Amino acid sequence: MEIPVEIVGLLVSPVHAYEGRPDDGPRPDPDGRRPDSVEVRAGLGLVGDRYFGRPAHRHAAVTLIAAESLDTLAHQLALPAVPDPRLTRRNVVLRGYPVDRLAAGRDHAGAVFGLDSGDGPVRFRAHRPANPCRWMDVVLAPGAFRALRGRGGVRCEPLDDGILRLGPARLTVLEPARAAA
Repeated sequence: MEIPVEIVGLLVSPVHAYEGRPDDGPRPDPDGRRPDSVEVRAGLGLVGDRYFGRPAHRHAAVTLIAAESLDTLAHQLALPAVPDPRLTRRNVVLRGYPVDRLAAGRDHAGAVFGLDSGDGPVRFRAHRPANPCRWMDVVLAPGAFRALRGRGGVRCEPLDDGILRLGPARLTVLEPARAAA
């Protein structure tokens, strides 16, 4: 099943800006990049990102969120505008597919899917949800933490080397989420 989507945001950051107490505010991220393209490395993540090559994050090296999650958040909280989705600190922001459906759950394994933004497909295995944290109330809007429950995105393991670019793309679900063995 191939679905037309759009990659509307990319984030590569060498630092973990949301650590400590939310009341203290985010840590400065002077080197955080919002590039037009990112290099994906199988089993490692995004080149230059804080989770690249970290064994503890092997199954969570790349995070995705659906831009529609922020549209819904803005509507639910009656915000004057949709917040910048990159403030969620997810690496890839997609419009056109509910990425939370790809995640593994208590009773099922995550999906294997491919993203192709013009340079060839890059496969990922979805693992656990990227659950929102209290930081969302600080950086997006009060109430965002609760409003994003179940819509915070998915943590993935890259299975291929490749390039992802902003703009039109195709998402192909190669193996749907399935009952755990």
